[in-house]
Amino acid sequence: MNNNDACEKIFDRLERINPTPKTELKYYTDFQLLIAVILSAQSKDESVNYSTRILFSDYGTPELMLSLGILKMENLIRNVGLYHIKAHNILKTCDLIINKFCNKVPNTREGLESLPGVGRKTANVVLNVAFNQPTIAVDTHVFRVSNRTGIAKGKKLIDVENKLIRNIPNRYLHKAHHMLVLFGRYICVKRNPKCSHCPINDLCEYYKNI
Repeated sequence: MNNNDACEKIFDRLERINPTPKTELKYYTDFQLLIAVILSAQSKDESVNYSTRILFSDYGTPELMLSLGILKMENLIRNVGLYHIKAHNILKTCDLIINKFCNKVPNTREGLESLPGVGRKTANVVLNVAFNQPTIAVDTHVFRVSNRTGIAKGKKLIDVENKLIRNIPNRYLHKAHHMLVLFGRYICVKRNPKCSHCPINDLCEYYKNI
């Protein structure tokens, strides 16, 4: 079975399990999505949602968030990993969105990656979720699932991303990222993957070799 055939069957089954996969980050606007994704780097969604519950409720716009200043921002996101660096990046990002992008989240990769704390993975998430573009952000879950199953093997994130874009049928591309993230988060976990309960174990290279 080639990668395209495997991808077709794998994503067909994942879609049946969860037809509308969505991010578990909580947000209400494109701006809040961007901030939540910046905060999620090397942090669990639960920790991010705990911090943004107050942050977005009281300071949910670029202007209000910028008015916090560094110390108050750090205090609000203290339970998130790398909070000191992220606080600085978020305040700089707010300033750029206000003064460079006319209070709108940029809808291009170039624009997004010009913001502090926004790399390719974060840009891909925002482009996919906020602007309905068929991008795939390769985080630790997507990287693990792609290599284990064999649908997109690679040692570098960009290699896995490019192979996924090439191998996944077009009709699944828009929701492929969240399909793989949720599958990796709850079934194809890092340690002791739940292979015996996996809906695609007969298609998985890893399972065939254990």
